[in-house]
Amino acid sequence: MRCRRTPMEAEVLEYKLDCGMEDGFTLWSEIVTAEGYIITDNLIKIQRPNGSIVCPYIAHHRGRTYINEGDYIIIDDDGTKHVCGKDKVFERYEKL
Repeated sequence: MRCRRTPMEAEVLEYKLDCGMEDGFTLWSEIVTAEGYIITDNLIKIQRPNGSIVCPYIAHHRGRTYINEGDYIIIDDDGTKHVCGKDKVFERYEKL
């Protein structure tokens, strides 16, 4: 059976630090050692006053998606959050 995904509207916001858009932060050292399968080249890295480096993420039903430079945060009408790269966001989402 062939189906088409039901269209829905969503908020599409370019990620900005200090706006509370992320769900949390993970230590850079944990990402590199425990989650070594993640490409870390463009991850946003924030140095805290104590010297630790953390990376913001969005939590969802599959786990965490870490936010890269230039990424957009997608918030569906049901409140579900996604991360989408600037290279794909407007191929997937049409501006209204």
